[in-house]
Amino acid sequence: MRSDDRTGGGVHSGGGARSRRGPGGEGDRSFVPRGRNEVEGARDLAARLGLEFVELAEVEVDPRAAALVDRQVLRRHAALPVGFSDGKLVVAMRDPTDLHAREDLVMLSGYDITPVVAGAEDIGLAANRVFAAAEELSGLVLAPEADDDGARGRVVELGGGTVGEGPVVRLVGSILQRAIVDGASDVHVEPGAGETGVRYRVDGVLRRMMAVPGGLQEGLVARIKVLADLDIAERRVPQDGRFSAKLGSQRADVRVATLPTVFGEKVVLRLLDTSSVEADLRRLGFEAAMLREYEKVFRRPYGTILVTGPTGSGKSTTLYATLGEIDSGEKNIVTVEDPVEYRMPGVCQIQVNPKVGLGFASGLRSVLRADPDVVMIGEIRDRETARTSIEAALTGHLVLATLHTNNAPAAVTRLTDMGVEPFLTASAVDCVIAQRLARRLCERCKRPARPDRRVPGLANLATGDGGAFCEAVGCGRCGGTGYRGRVGIYELMVVDADLRELIVDRVPTRDLERTAEAAGMTRLREDGLAKAARGITSVEEVLRTVV
Repeated sequence: MRSDDRTGGGVHSGGGARSRRGPGGEGDRSFVPRGRNEVEGARDLAARLGLEFVELAEVEVDPRAAALVDRQVLRRHAALPVGFSDGKLVVAMRDPTDLHAREDLVMLSGYDITPVVAGAEDIGLAANRVFAAAEELSGLVLAPEADDDGARGRVVELGGGTVGEGPVVRLVGSILQRAIVDGASDVHVEPGAGETGVRYRVDGVLRRMMAVPGGLQEGLVARIKVLADLDIAERRVPQDGRFSAKLGSQRADVRVATLPTVFGEKVVLRLLDTSSVEADLRRLGFEAAMLREYEKVFRRPYGTILVTGPTGSGKSTTLYATLGEIDSGEKNIVTVEDPVEYRMPGVCQIQVNPKVGLGFASGLRSVLRADPDVVMIGEIRDRETARTSIEAALTGHLVLATLHTNNAPAAVTRLTDMGVEPFLTASAVDCVIAQRLARRLCERCKRPARPDRRVPGLANLATGDGGAFCEAVGCGRCGGTGYRGRVGIYELMVVDADLRELIVDRVPTRDLERTAEAAGMTRLREDGLAKAARGITSVEEVLRTVV
């Protein structure tokens, strides 16, 4: 046990009797907040005990302090050393009244401790972040497990305690763990002339997270290829594979794609959270009036609902939230996806597998023979899938699908280009939603701002919307970006009788736009600026997101 820097007179000296249990100790957890908001409960607990409450998202944890106690012990006690003060170790604890935990921390660290109160979830996230950054985690523990395709896949267990694994294994584990903790959707491993850069996409924006020495680049790529079951000897052509990663209760399905570049192979890892989806249409960003109009459509027993937008714009989340509203246990709901991004209880989900001849079109044909009430198509990519989807809607099914177009009216033209006759489109399509995702302003650090009224569309906002514009600042909670989380920006085009006539007449997209706007359609930019006017996002973010 270390004795340097000890000042004596600590909270509790090491070696005390284990049987001592004060009020709220291991034998009495009445002080621990349960059954309500954890942060507010932790604040109340700190006030009752006369201790400091900390939000670890805003605290820079000292890795040297965190490393003094074994990570498994910290996890067991829901505690994390965060720094030093007056010669003592400052420890964030879920339950500072647990004398057993305090005795362990004193003995194992060699320091008297000063406890502060933090929420258990905050402690866990901060621990994952600091250990990943400090590369104090173990490598990867691989175990075979049947994946969704029925094949044997790899499961990567992060944050274990295996000793003796090499630096490349630990590096890959560190990259994955930090990506999961930070909520990244993609990881880019990009070779350069002298070093390999690692960037994470968080809230739709790429951030540079670390630089890896050039000498580790080949080993890093090889390790990822091994996990994804790719050919490590083949560096000349692109490859793609998959594996799963687990960090505590979190599990992510990792899709891997490699690209040969002049400096070596670039690797992109897409992280998909495979936990059950809890999307709620009312929380995605739909305005109340728009949501009422949309609900009238998806409550119909048949028809087609199209959701359009670029990759990563939240189309699948919108469709799953819609399915959650439709699913009452009385309907047979089947999806055909590539990949299956969320697990949804009560819904039959089919993973596309081109290697065995199971594509969107063939999968959809098979689904229609299985007596479905509602069918969701992950993406309409070709003529056959488009025609089959439209025909399914015309034969009494409710079809939900995604399509890649820049706005809602353009979806009609896109179907025509795919070979669907306009009279079929006019009969089958009930509404089209175009959407984007804009970053939410951090509630803790945003500040009022006066936007430039020369921004197109800004002057058209209602007078009552003009008092809450805000701008991004940046703090520890949002990683210095000024944004935390994302909100949807939507454009809803409900196909009425006037639009159906125009579709049959094959009018240009611009004419469809004008007619839809005259009927009350809100454009993407208008919806985004309305959210900016309420301080949800910034004008700059809306202009970055919407053309």
